[in-house]
Amino acid sequence: MGSNPILTLRLIMNIDKIRKRLEKFTKDRDWEQFHSPKNLSMALSVEVAELVEIFQWSNSGGLDEITDPKKREKIKEEIADIFIYLIKISSKLDFDLDVIINEKIDRNEKKYPIEKSKGKSLKYNELDE
Repeated sequence: MGSNPILTLRLIMNIDKIRKRLEKFTKDRDWEQFHSPKNLSMALSVEVAELVEIFQWSNSGGLDEITDPKKREKIKEEIADIFIYLIKISSKLDFDLDVIINEKIDRNEKKYPIEKSKGKSLKYNELDE
């Protein structure tokens, strides 16, 4: 996946706009009181499980599900819910998503050097075996 600076800039600005919109949505409904890190993490887990459920018994590896319009719409909804909760958790904990994601990619680049991991699905501690 290539790096597109315009797309990257647009994504950063959209995340901030979404975060602010979510904060207003929550404040307007007085829901902040329910949004502890524990509750948000649990809600995220539920949304991930709902996405997994769509593909659970797929014999096509999910290829059939992504071409079915009704299932595709449900997949979009679950991905949106997951991302919303990720934004809310990171905001609650005062984490900058751009920073923490790039830090994680940096760590993964060290754990999975190209020369050892290319074309392999092994975990980092199995690459030398």
